[in-house]
Amino acid sequence: MTGYGRQEETIGESIFTVEIRCLNSKGLDLNVRTPYFLRDKEMSIRTLTAEKLLRGKIEVFIHAESLTTQRELPINWSLLKTYTDSLKEFAQAESLSTQDILGIALKLPDVQKAEDKTFAEAQWETLLRTIELTIQAVQTYRKTEGDSLFQEFHDRIQLILEARENIIQPLLERNEKVRARLKNALDEVLPADKIDANRYEQEIIYYLERLDISEEQSRLLTNCQHFLEELNHEAQGKKLGFIAQEIGREINTIGSKANDATIQKWVVNMKDELEKIKEQINNVL
Repeated sequence: MTGYGRQEETIGESIFTVEIRCLNSKGLDLNVRTPYFLRDKEMSIRTLTAEKLLRGKIEVFIHAESLTTQRELPINWSLLKTYTDSLKEFAQAESLSTQDILGIALKLPDVQKAEDKTFAEAQWETLLRTIELTIQAVQTYRKTEGDSLFQEFHDRIQLILEARENIIQPLLERNEKVRARLKNALDEVLPADKIDANRYEQEIIYYLERLDISEEQSRLLTNCQHFLEELNHEAQGKKLGFIAQEIGREINTIGSKANDATIQKWVVNMKDELEKIKEQINNVL
């Protein structure tokens, strides 16, 4: 399920921005990017995020921007002077240009040292709370989307149930059409006095039983009700997916036994609604 959260917090001499983006995925695909001085905290950040968000393609970005406007350049001045003097001496001896000696010397080892930025435990606790607030924002985002999915699932199941009801009358009309068609076909090959009424009725019943969809209609109603019940509890995507498969199985059987254009039209409508449900089930944890 998709989600997004962003929080800012001033910690020490820096503004920390925590941003979490989440896209739907069947498993957990977690990517964490932090400043270099937080590398030792990365595992803690991953563990916390995985425990709270469970699933999805998740990206965690932590950015630190210093509030200090002037910063002393960390240069080893004595070593720099030694390098420049040696380079000048060498350049003069070899009749070379001394124009860019300073730039060359600044790139030599140990002249510039990376800032040794420490992160106190109290600062880490503050950042950890900021990360937790960001995760809560993602969860709130997910809940809003979940509420929208709940309504969509409910509406589409209702449309399937309405289509199921709309099949009842065409089904009765179809049975009468089947009786009439079989009677007309029989009349064309046999005179009326040669027809065994009892045998004829048995054959009609046998044929109509093969086309009967009352059991499928009943199971379709039960499965749709089961789906709605799961929505009102702590619904899980896999369980809803299993129920949707059962709904699809009953719809397909009804379609194979339809033998009527009107019934087939409603079956197509039910299949369309079910496919839209299946697409969205992938977004349910």
